[in-house]
Amino acid sequence: MKKIVILGSTGSVGTNALRVIAKEIGAFRVVGLTAHSNVRLLAAQAKRFRPRLLALGDASRYNELKRALKKPQKVLKGIEGISEVASMKEADIVLVAISGTSAILPLISAIRAKKQIALANKESIVSAGKIIMNMARSRNVKIIPVDSEHNSIFQCINERDKRDINKIFLMGTGGPLKNISRNIFDKLKRSSILAHPVWKMGKKISVDSATMMNKGLEVIEASHLFNADVSKIEILLHPEAVIHSMIEFADGNIIANLFYPDMKLPIFHALNYPERRASRLPRVDFSKLKNVSFQIPDRRKFPSLGLCYKVAKAGGTYPACLNSANEQAVGLYLEKKLNLTGIVDIVKKVLSRHKNIAQPSLDEILYVDKWAKEEVNKLSSLLQAR
Repeated sequence: MKKIVILGSTGSVGTNALRVIAKEIGAFRVVGLTAHSNVRLLAAQAKRFRPRLLALGDASRYNELKRALKKPQKVLKGIEGISEVASMKEADIVLVAISGTSAILPLISAIRAKKQIALANKESIVSAGKIIMNMARSRNVKIIPVDSEHNSIFQCINERDKRDINKIFLMGTGGPLKNISRNIFDKLKRSSILAHPVWKMGKKISVDSATMMNKGLEVIEASHLFNADVSKIEILLHPEAVIHSMIEFADGNIIANLFYPDMKLPIFHALNYPERRASRLPRVDFSKLKNVSFQIPDRRKFPSLGLCYKVAKAGGTYPACLNSANEQAVGLYLEKKLNLTGIVDIVKKVLSRHKNIAQPSLDEILYVDKWAKEEVNKLSSLLQAR
């Protein structure tokens, strides 16, 4: 029985992981759960799965969670508490499903404790990928991606020699705005922006999907996870969302990975790795698959893509700056303080003000993360004052 810790258990990936675990009786035991502020759901999860440790990121709601628990359980608080849960001695696998750069310190704690990582957080790798991957390699820690695209790439590459890889095709559906003119982006209701055509996701990643910033960030993430030059990573739009990645090898052969578009499948794979256990999850029905199509994304329509490639090539603290500025700008959009097209515009302005650090320390990356968010707020205030 594998002992599991889930960081971010109340989010989309975390709740799906618990659904997978609940159906695999005897295969897994949940020993630790964390959430940011969803006290009600975390308490319900604690009642059902009886973990030894809980942690709540929002320390102001600590007492509320303690009262909500029907039976006494150890509860920690703040990022320090989440990091402690991430390094639990008895844990075999730590699923990192926290959104944003707040996952960096808990992820590093899990790596230092030499835990196998199931990773469903791209921002940590985008911002501090070189440090995190070097740390994982030095401790012989396996990081299994959970995001559908990167999990698929991981399965295609497997243990193959990376020198044989000619190209990585990173797939995307194109999001909710693929067939909509950029001229009307800012006139669309937020409900339309948040309505992804295939996946059910949280608000932040849904907005990133609409701007295609999500796909650009995934390029940076893939370059670190698979030690690949960004020039070898190509984005392809595949609206049917059945093929999740393709790898072209030096001899011209291409290997693709297909599965039904359900996040529980890559979660199941990551939690069971390296085993291939039988599942009752949905399968692709090829008799119902009427079309398989591919498109090259329009970079003029979605300027975030070109921006991400440029930042990936520049390296240093530019990716951390890009990621944090975008995270803050998306937050302002969701608060109705910024237009959709204003997200990338304000990110560009923050990047233009940033002084790159070529070989940053973790402290410098965390400083840039804070600085970029503050710059977004300053620029937003200036725009609103006009």
